[in-house]
Amino acid sequence: MYEYVPSSTRPGAPLVVALHGCTQQASDYYDDSGWPKYADLWGFDLVFPQQPSTNDATECFDWYTSSEDTRGHGEAESIMQMVQYMQAHYSIDASRIYVTGLSAGGAMTADLLADYPDVFAAGSVDSGIPAQCAAGGQSTAYPCMDGPVSKSVSQWAALATGSDPGYSGPWPRVAIWQGTADYTVNTANSTELMDQWTGVWGISQTASSTASLPGGTSESIYDDATGEPAVEVYAISGMGHGLAVNPGSGTNQCGATGAYFLNYICSTYYTAVFWGLSGSGSSPSATATATATGTATPSASPSASPSSSPSPTFAPQCFTESNYQQTVDGHAYQSGGYTYADGSNQNMGLWNVFTVHALEETGPGYYVIADSHCP
Repeated sequence: MYEYVPSSTRPGAPLVVALHGCTQQASDYYDDSGWPKYADLWGFDLVFPQQPSTNDATECFDWYTSSEDTRGHGEAESIMQMVQYMQAHYSIDASRIYVTGLSAGGAMTADLLADYPDVFAAGSVDSGIPAQCAAGGQSTAYPCMDGPVSKSVSQWAALATGSDPGYSGPWPRVAIWQGTADYTVNTANSTELMDQWTGVWGISQTASSTASLPGGTSESIYDDATGEPAVEVYAISGMGHGLAVNPGSGTNQCGATGAYFLNYICSTYYTAVFWGLSGSGSSPSATATATATGTATPSASPSASPSSSPSPTFAPQCFTESNYQQTVDGHAYQSGGYTYADGSNQNMGLWNVFTVHALEETGPGYYVIADSHCP
């Protein structure tokens, strides 16, 4: 795991656990998600769990196997051990522990919120899956990803509340983010997540209010019985599969673009504000360290400062080579013997040296199949 602790953090700091997506590293999430910026600005601590390739070849958190994603077991318990490590070594406010994640990390986030509602005050599921949608291994994950899954609000809610039997609240507040052009995780999942967590809260599935945000983002807010937001859904028009970032120096700007980090809106800023983290501290300097805890294995230590903002312009490039070479060169990845373009996740066919495709990089780290117009 990586821990990121601002050196001037006050006693009783909040803690945020941030889970990367498939084919990513904890260091990628540190560099590109924008979370360190707000840890510095508002004074909270961070943990970035790392899924090693020895656990999963594509470094996905296992959100679809009951022995890995349920309370007290497997990867879910390993992540909880990281929280406990931070509590043992730093002054953490036990009432202000949060979890967020992208894609497989988002699905694991939903599982953790259901598994440990007594630990996590709130969470953010980015391009993810409802809690306990799948439980029987990888083959059961695809119906959830491809969606929609035919379940009622009460059935979705029961999957979450059944993860910690006997617990009756209070429940975590949940932010749900997804692009409307996400073809990796069906956009029905954002509605299913809304159904699940409004069902857990026992509140209406009709939004209490709506708002328009930057980057073509529509926000729908679902208030609890006291009129406070309990669930918020952010739909980003035209965005594919990834975490929404918006590089820049403004307070509401963050992150860096890359594979699965897409330039629309700084979702991290709005999530942190929703959780109530804004203004929780001054602007301290910070240190970042990598610490082995549980089953997560650290890779190279990240820099202690956010990466610089990219150039505002981008010149598309073409790459024509075998599927194997595309993965070697970092334009694609392989899973289950097939090759997928980074960013768009388009299926390029078998992973070998014989199948050749042209990929066009249309944005930093975002590739699409372009056999018809690339040389």
